[in-house]
Amino acid sequence: MFDEIEFEKIKRLPKYVFAAVDELKMAERRAGEDVIDFSMGNPDGPTPRHIIEKLVESVQKPKTHGYSVSKGIYKLRLAICDWYREKYGVELDADTEVVASMGSKEGYVNLVQAITNPGDVAMVPDPCYPIHSQAFILAGGNVHRFRLVLNQDFTPDKDAFFRNIETAMRESSPKPKYLVVNFPNNPTTATVDLDFYEKLVALARDERFYIISDIAYAEITYDGYKAPSILQVSGAKDVAIESYTLSKTYNMAGWRVGFLVGNPRLVGALTRIKSWLDYGMFTPIQVASTIALNSDQSCVEEIRQSYRRRRDVLLRSFANAGWRIDKPKASMFAWARIPEAFREAGSLEFSKTLLKEAKMAVSPGIGFGPYGDEYVRIALIENEERIRQAARNVKRFLRASSL
Repeated sequence: MFDEIEFEKIKRLPKYVFAAVDELKMAERRAGEDVIDFSMGNPDGPTPRHIIEKLVESVQKPKTHGYSVSKGIYKLRLAICDWYREKYGVELDADTEVVASMGSKEGYVNLVQAITNPGDVAMVPDPCYPIHSQAFILAGGNVHRFRLVLNQDFTPDKDAFFRNIETAMRESSPKPKYLVVNFPNNPTTATVDLDFYEKLVALARDERFYIISDIAYAEITYDGYKAPSILQVSGAKDVAIESYTLSKTYNMAGWRVGFLVGNPRLVGALTRIKSWLDYGMFTPIQVASTIALNSDQSCVEEIRQSYRRRRDVLLRSFANAGWRIDKPKASMFAWARIPEAFREAGSLEFSKTLLKEAKMAVSPGIGFGPYGDEYVRIALIENEERIRQAARNVKRFLRASSL
């Protein structure tokens, strides 16, 4: 009876290609197979004990069980300001330049909903985390994708990056209003230095577009590399807002705690739309998150070193198996180019084959955009022995496929 009613926003969303791998993974497990799962960036480690203890302490207080504050309790917003000052030397106003969110993904989507007019154009490098582009589609906007060209050291080719922005500003109609950047990058693990952001901020000021920077993996870095914040650049708050999450840094993915900081106009837009949509996170979660940001950060180093060890085991054992993977400087992923013999079939078919033949689940690169189709993303969410087992499975699979 209602079949003629169209849901235009849903129709604009592409098919979720990760679902095909998920379905096959579940079928293999139902058949009794031991699938080693590297497909989702879901931290497997425990939240540090002192954060849990603060949650338990706070949840036992009856006054914490009522409605909370949509933009985040004041002490959490102060803790975010302190964290930025300590880590980046950036001063923030807790009232006008900070808003807490139920995870950075929720904050990002609501921000895009608040600031996107029908037909607005956002520039998004490809490959990208899917919601970075699809949030604008859901909001009735349009996306100008351009290829994220990388150097051998997993840094963006600056000439290509800025040339693509300038082309979009010249040729897109209407002129783009927003640029999304995500470094360290998901899925490619690409990293940048502060001079990249300096040039980007200068261009945004000249061309009059806003920058939305996602630094979810800023604390998961290796080999001496330290990820900068775009807000370290003088004048960045005139054109930029930055999102962060406690999910990876403190193994708090299921807690759903994030925040966005920077440009007061963008922060104000997000704060206003959130005031209509939610009453904020459960107060004890916000209290515990305050402790996470304010207390001893040695737990962060332990989590970082755990990922580094897994990365090193992955690279070494997979190279011995016949699959060479380049070394990432950051994030909890490896961006692995498909072995040449399987490249032509594409990342989705290779991911399915890998699951069936090597009992290893990965994310197909095509799920992050058309320019990711020669790669798969491997999340460092299994322990070192499981990684070695996956390498043994891959070695048998590659040998059998070459016969």
